[in-house]
Amino acid sequence: MHLAWRALVVAALVPASPATAHADCQAHSPSHSTALIELYTSEGCDSCPPADRWLSSLSKQKLGDRAVALALHVDYWDRLGWKDRFASAGFSQRQREESARSGGEFVYTPQILLQGRDFPQWQRGAAFEQAIAAVNARPARAVLDLVVHPREGGVVDVDLSARVTDARERTDAVIALALVQNALASDVKAGENAGKRLQHDHVVRQWRQAVALDSSGAGSGKLSLALPADPGPLSIVLLAENARTGDVLQVLELPICAAR
Repeated sequence: MHLAWRALVVAALVPASPATAHADCQAHSPSHSTALIELYTSEGCDSCPPADRWLSSLSKQKLGDRAVALALHVDYWDRLGWKDRFASAGFSQRQREESARSGGEFVYTPQILLQGRDFPQWQRGAAFEQAIAAVNARPARAVLDLVVHPREGGVVDVDLSARVTDARERTDAVIALALVQNALASDVKAGENAGKRLQHDHVVRQWRQAVALDSSGAGSGKLSLALPADPGPLSIVLLAENARTGDVLQVLELPICAAR
């Protein structure tokens, strides 16, 4: 049931300084539900840059603990003239899975999902704010924790734990971890966006299933992650969701403390 995207190998995080890692590089999820915003996009799609810019406007400072934004670049545009270096077949598969779970008949770009459901009203500010507020008004159905520790050689260790508090969700619950990066850019040479310099934020670079849960809905573990080549601020996103229904149980983002 869990397809290829869940097995993507997580690459790296920016090393935090020893002085700040323990004090600052940790996060605990709030008692309310945090909304998950997913943008499915591609550098080969000429209607995607406005959605990319909109997602970039959703900074951590603006969202706080109300929402977490992710940009997942799909690969089905790659055959049409430009290969998106951030694209993954796994992200395309995730989009198809989420569409199928919510009764959708097709996928498209740019597509915004809110809590795993198609949200075409994303450009309407009032509708977006109301939808986020409605998610935040509900209690979280999982508790998530993250701590980052730096090591020598451009590697960090990530301690994570998750507990699904809603017993009805435990059988189908999965915990995923994503490496997310901001301030990325590409000079597109071909395809529908030829000649454009595209800016990207909230880009999911890697994704993997993080920990298994026991019968009580709890699990913990440690991942060692290596530094990526691209410059740009990094964060870790920990996500609990129901793999059968697509419901988001809780999501937590932790920016990496130290700059390069």
